[in-house]
Amino acid sequence: MEYKEMFKIVKELEYDKKTTLYSEGGVDIYIIRPSALPARFKDYDLAKNFQIFLKDGEREFRPNHLRIMIDLNLRVRSTPELKNELLQAFDDIFYRIDPDVAIAGIRNQVFAHFLNPLGIIANLSQLFIIEQDYNYLKPSNFDPATLFYQGWVRQFLDSTKEIDNLCMSVCNGQPPTAKYTVHENKKHKSYIDKRKPLWYLGE
Repeated sequence: MEYKEMFKIVKELEYDKKTTLYSEGGVDIYIIRPSALPARFKDYDLAKNFQIFLKDGEREFRPNHLRIMIDLNLRVRSTPELKNELLQAFDDIFYRIDPDVAIAGIRNQVFAHFLNPLGIIANLSQLFIIEQDYNYLKPSNFDPATLFYQGWVRQFLDSTKEIDNLCMSVCNGQPPTAKYTVHENKKHKSYIDKRKPLWYLGE
């Protein structure tokens, strides 16, 4: 779905109404805006807050950003010749291209290892970006703030580090390696207005 259309659905989401957005391979993505929040989320804007869920058979759970990163790391380790195509597809999603359009060229590729169908991962990634665009409350060293997330997506696809080390860095709140963000971060001295695709591979 186009970014603007998806963002409109999120903004107009009714309270406590489950809305299914995407389905593939027996897995559904749905979102819900709860009418009440736990005390630990007291600083959240109730009108903007929404929650993302996956339903896989009898399992229903809230995925987090690591699901995207681990899935992509597994894909690129099993099929390294598609690294650039995966990087470009998920950069395109970051640049607000429809996820189904972004992955069209690799949708039918066979990956030996992954967590969910590629369409699920692509559409989840769009939703995580929208979630941060819409409801990110903390000060950020990145402009756009979503570049923190996208930098890690790039690093999980491109880095030769082991997946457990990468996951530990994300969980500890460390920023992605600067090479994956500097030229797109308007708060960084190395920001460049015009960049070639996958510019960070040459850094």
